[in-house]
Amino acid sequence: MCRHLAYLGPPRTVHDLLYAAPHSLHVQSWAPRRQRYGTVNADGFGVGWYPPGREGAEPLRYRRAMPIWADASFADAARAITSGCVVAAVRDVTPGFGSEEAGAQPLRADRLLFSHNGAVKDDEALVAAFASPPPGGVLEARAALDSAPLFAHTVRLWRASNDLTGTLADVVRQAREHSEGRYNLLAGDGETIVGTAAGDTLFTLREPDGGAFLASEPFDDATGWREVPEGSVVLVTRERTEIHPIG
Repeated sequence: MCRHLAYLGPPRTVHDLLYAAPHSLHVQSWAPRRQRYGTVNADGFGVGWYPPGREGAEPLRYRRAMPIWADASFADAARAITSGCVVAAVRDVTPGFGSEEAGAQPLRADRLLFSHNGAVKDDEALVAAFASPPPGGVLEARAALDSAPLFAHTVRLWRASNDLTGTLADVVRQAREHSEGRYNLLAGDGETIVGTAAGDTLFTLREPDGGAFLASEPFDDATGWREVPEGSVVLVTRERTEIHPIG
């Protein structure tokens, strides 16, 4: 239902990360190559980033309800935004939910950026299981979208454990106990990025300069892309990439 991407590594401009590649996230908004569900991602977009030199600060964010290709001003501004950790997404809205800016991802809480690529069959079951009471101080956990209860539970578990890999795996496992769905989750905390392959595609890439990506699909034809096996959670740090079964 969406395409998303996370980057960790040497600081790069947001323009380089989202626009420069031949099959960038920008291009995937209208011409995805590996999207299994839906055809275009025109119902909004968002990007979150951690500003260099502000260790411990909350990430900054830009979200719009319009297609990313319609926001030429942000394409210009993105040339001046630099970060070593970025999470971004283009949205194809789940039927039954609106396309307001509040539904554009990534969602944010504390140092966490979160994106969900997928759809939930029984949203009410997840709301009942995960969203009451919502985690303190996180208004986006109450947003009108099927990702919101997943985000609420992610924040709750992550705050308790500070283990982002285990948190995303637990959220997928527990969500499946309450509803069928596609639960490709993606999150970053400024020091790591973590993703799940749970119903849709996810790929990893580690570049010679130390930069690493998690992405719904490759943004170029480089030989280093590797598909994450279905039913896996992947952790990316500046030094390594680890893939484990969700269980």
